[in-house]
Amino acid sequence: MGSMKMGFEEELRTNAARLSERGKGILASDESTGTIGKRLVAAGLTNDEETRRAFREVLYTAPGIGQFLSGAICFHETLYQKTADGVPFVDVMKKQGILPGIKVDRGLKQMTNSDCGETYTEGLDGLGQRCSEYYAQGARFAKWRAVIKVDSKKRLPTTAAIEENAMGLAQFASIAQANGLVCIVEPEI
Repeated sequence: MGSMKMGFEEELRTNAARLSERGKGILASDESTGTIGKRLVAAGLTNDEETRRAFREVLYTAPGIGQFLSGAICFHETLYQKTADGVPFVDVMKKQGILPGIKVDRGLKQMTNSDCGETYTEGLDGLGQRCSEYYAQGARFAKWRAVIKVDSKKRLPTTAAIEENAMGLAQFASIAQANGLVCIVEPEI
């Protein structure tokens, strides 16, 4: 961890151990506004910031939820939201022993030299600054997703796709740790 800022090494170890605590899981509540919006509309609700906030408040304030969760991955909007009483969601989670996390990738893009729909993940530009801001806001881990398509008939994945996604995951991990965030690399196959 050579390029890491002073003081993060022990915190990263402690938080990694907390996230992997036996018998607990990580809540994936990092749906984009569009994705959560589809669920809300399907339930007859409007997709606006207040409805999304209220929905997430129900999740994070459920009595005893901390005995089952070690962490909760948030979307950017969520990390900055508060309960109806004005308590930051980050503080609600911490009070229940849940580590707040953040989805930091910016989605998938098709690789330019792939006619088979292979993708890479965007978001490395400005990632160090965003991770620093998320840490200041209370996040203690970050998630980055990469999708690797497998299709033996199309001879996928290609070497280029594997290398591009591995490099992105590695760069994310290095940047996240340098800013005090435990990294969760999510290679989706």
